[in-house]
Amino acid sequence: MYHFFVEPSQVHADEIEILGGDVNHIRNVLRMKEGEEILIHDGYGSEYRSRIDRFGEDAVYAAVMEKRRVASELPSKITLFQCLPKGDKMELIIQKAVELGASAVVPVASRRCVVKLDARKEISKLRRWQAIAESAAKQSGRAVIPEVAPVVPFSEALLRAQGAEVLLLPYECAGELLEDGCKSAMQRSRETLAGIVRGQSVGILIGPEGGFEKSEAEAAVQAGAQMISLGRRILRTETAGLCVLSVLMFQMEE
Repeated sequence: MYHFFVEPSQVHADEIEILGGDVNHIRNVLRMKEGEEILIHDGYGSEYRSRIDRFGEDAVYAAVMEKRRVASELPSKITLFQCLPKGDKMELIIQKAVELGASAVVPVASRRCVVKLDARKEISKLRRWQAIAESAAKQSGRAVIPEVAPVVPFSEALLRAQGAEVLLLPYECAGELLEDGCKSAMQRSRETLAGIVRGQSVGILIGPEGGFEKSEAEAAVQAGAQMISLGRRILRTETAGLCVLSVLMFQMEE
């Protein structure tokens, strides 16, 4: 069954009004007919099993058959702070992060980022990234569309990240820094991840292709980030965040 998102203002007592690009998608791409059933989400955790009632000039009207709360969201809000990668890697990262349960993705410009977006390119990219987040939310049955925030410099990302109850810093040098002879870096990292309680908000800081500069990693730790190791192999920037999200999803899913 096809999924669509609407604003709460479009939801009425027994009817939902679908507007915008989904109208053309329903009418001309999917070629749906009156009487066909669809699922509609209001972005706040409610799902409506509905039936297409009629087509207007700029809207599709669906009759509400059943309303229910959706349990597809993780119990914790997880924000991925992803430094800008090269090429189209950000699109893959956003798509998979949404599928894995991230509540928001914040693109970050750190010192080693090769990509530099001017204002015009950033607006275009943000539209594209948000559309990918919406598509991934529909595909994965999410109850909300995660936000893709505007690009922020690393210093601003740290300030925003401090709002999370747990802040994680996967770092390729963590193995050397965390090893103490009694506990391995992986053992310490497992303990850190296992200590996260359902309901706690989590931030994940992921560096660009060249990794964080040492001074950036130190600043993150001073801001309260807990350094973790993801193993003895160095993961690509598009792999590292998804690795952490996978572990957290498995740990938190009820």
